[in-house]
Amino acid sequence: MTAHDVPGPHRESPLLRRGQGELEALVLSALRAAPGPVTAVWLQERLGGDLAYSTVMTILSRLLAKQAVTRERAGRAYLWRPAAEVSRLAALRMRRVLDGQPDREAVLASFVDTLSPDDERVLRHLLGSAESAPGE
Repeated sequence: MTAHDVPGPHRESPLLRRGQGELEALVLSALRAAPGPVTAVWLQERLGGDLAYSTVMTILSRLLAKQAVTRERAGRAYLWRPAAEVSRLAALRMRRVLDGQPDREAVLASFVDTLSPDDERVLRHLLGSAESAPGE
């Protein structure tokens, strides 16, 4: 029997059925929309209250380990904020995947093979700019 088959109050809410990556994305989205650094309780409330406080803290701890968020002590609590722009976080994820592969050249070659012509032009431009940067 799955959670979908369980009637009544024991059935999981749609928010709880989301995967870890989806919950992390929701938390990051809420942090980006926040007026400044916020507490885990603030995040829990903004996410609809379907998540337990401990779940929110677990997600924040994972994001902290990935350097996707920062925290600062405020009394007994922490104030949380996003650590970087979305593009930087995506680049860090890509770098971690690449770092975990034994044949980096094959991975990069496969990646380049899948690029659209526009993306390939952008990548060539970026690589050309990096080569001509002063001090290198």
